[in-house]
Amino acid sequence: MTSEKGPSTGDATLRRRIEPWEFEVFFDPGELRKETCMFYEIKWGTSHKIWRNSSKNTTNHVEVNFIEKFTAERHFCPSISCSITWFLSWSPCWECSKAIREFLSQHPNMTLVIYTARLFQHMDQQNRQGLRDLINSGVTVQIMTVSEYCYCWRNFVNYPPKEETHWPKYQPLLMMLYALELHCIILSLPPCLKISRRCQKQLTFFSLTLQNCHYQTIPPHILLSTGLIR
Repeated sequence: MTSEKGPSTGDATLRRRIEPWEFEVFFDPGELRKETCMFYEIKWGTSHKIWRNSSKNTTNHVEVNFIEKFTAERHFCPSISCSITWFLSWSPCWECSKAIREFLSQHPNMTLVIYTARLFQHMDQQNRQGLRDLINSGVTVQIMTVSEYCYCWRNFVNYPPKEETHWPKYQPLLMMLYALELHCIILSLPPCLKISRRCQKQLTFFSLTLQNCHYQTIPPHILLSTGLIR
């Protein structure tokens, strides 16, 4: 059912929502915007209440901002579990991955799930290793799909009246290509996704180059899901 009025004026999250144009430019997987935007959810113990907010880069990366703000404002009770979900426009760099692991190691009652629209400088070996270390430490890292984009639009964006389901329709192929590259990172394979940009026209190009090791290691259904392999 589509909302006629947009987010309710009585919605406690309204002041923490971003504008539709911000969502479109930050989370478009086909664009290479430098800044990072984060939506996050926090859930304590068995409570059904979910705390939602958004954050952007300052002088620090957005992940470090979250950790500093969270530890400064919260009193931790070791007996109460805490579930955190991030929706990021860029995946963490290797330094942020390290900071996240150190943060979680100090709070073993916490779990973190990360959905990301794009992979940050994914050709860089330190960033690739950082993501692997993060995943091996127990953090779930996934590429955002249509489902996550729709969820973020409804819960973090001050969408116009009657447009609850009218979030920007990004290309599913780009989501699949990033998901394929994330598999390469997890499996310690060479990069298969190349992203280039022609500065004069501000056009972004995605190309896929698969080697024998990719065909031999990546599950066939993942390769076929891109529609580029037959």
